[in-house]
Amino acid sequence: MKLRVDADECTGHGRCYRIAPDLLSYDDEGYVSIRGQEIALPADMLDVAEELEGTCPEGAIILIED
Repeated sequence: MKLRVDADECTGHGRCYRIAPDLLSYDDEGYVSIRGQEIALPADMLDVAEELEGTCPEGAIILIED
């Protein structure tokens, strides 16, 4: 499973990196640091990733099955 953050949709609310600080961090402008990128998800983070996808107010977090 992979997690992608759509750069066009992300507006920097910060919920994602507050919910999953072990997985995500933020840049100098307060946006998630992987905005516009895709990362592999560790198997033990799948539940957290599903929560992230559901709580992003902009729908910028997308889970992708390999």
